[in-house]
Amino acid sequence: MNLAGYIDHTLLRADATKSEIKKLTDEAKQYGFKSVCVNPTWVSYAKQQLADSDVKVCTVIGFPLGATTSEVKAFETKNAIENGASEVDMVINIGALKDHDDELVLNDIKAVVAQAAGQALVKVIIETSLLTEEEKVRACELAVKAGADFVKTSTGFSTGGATVEDVALMRKTVGDQAGVKASGGVRSYNDMMKMIEAGATRIGTSSGVKIMEGGKGSSSY
Repeated sequence: MNLAGYIDHTLLRADATKSEIKKLTDEAKQYGFKSVCVNPTWVSYAKQQLADSDVKVCTVIGFPLGATTSEVKAFETKNAIENGASEVDMVINIGALKDHDDELVLNDIKAVVAQAAGQALVKVIIETSLLTEEEKVRACELAVKAGADFVKTSTGFSTGGATVEDVALMRKTVGDQAGVKASGGVRSYNDMMKMIEAGATRIGTSSGVKIMEGGKGSSSY
C-alpha cells in the first residue's frame, strides 16, 4: 500500500511563513506525498519548489467559511490554476445548504468545476461538523451532480474534523462517482487507516511525516 500517495501534506495556518512552506515542500518530496495543500498566496512558491517532483500543488477556495460569492470562488480558482495549482478544495455555501437552497449550492460548486475543467481536480468541502446527516447526504449528492471529483469532510478550522462515521456516510452516498477526502484531526497512522477502511481515498493532514514514521513498523505499510 502506497501510504504517501493518499496524503495531501497540509499547512493552512494564517501565520505560515515562507520557511515553513519550504519545509512542507521538502518533506513532500522526501516522502512522495500526493500533494501539498497551501493557502492561495503560497501556490506559486510551492509550485516552484516542487518543479522537480511529481508532487501536486493543492489550494483552498472560499476558505474557511465558504461564504464568498460564486463569482469570487470562480476567480480564485482561475487565479490559483494560473499560479500552478492542479487541485482545488472549495468550501460550499453552508448557510445556503441549511436553507435548502440547493440550486445556489449546486451553482456555487458548478462555478468552480467549470473554471477548473481539464486543469485541476475539484474537492468539495462540506464541513460535516456543522451539518445534520440529511444535510451531509444532500451536500454530497449536489457535489456529484455538479461534477466535482471529491467530497471532503472538513476545513479543520470549524468545530470538528473528520470522523469514521462521516467518511462512511459520504462514501455510501457518492458510491464510485467521486473520491472521499478525510481532513481535520487525522494525526496518526491508526487514524489514517481507519479513514481509509471507511472509504477515504485521500487524507488531508498536517501530520504526514508523523504518520509515515509511525507506519514503518506496520505490515500494511
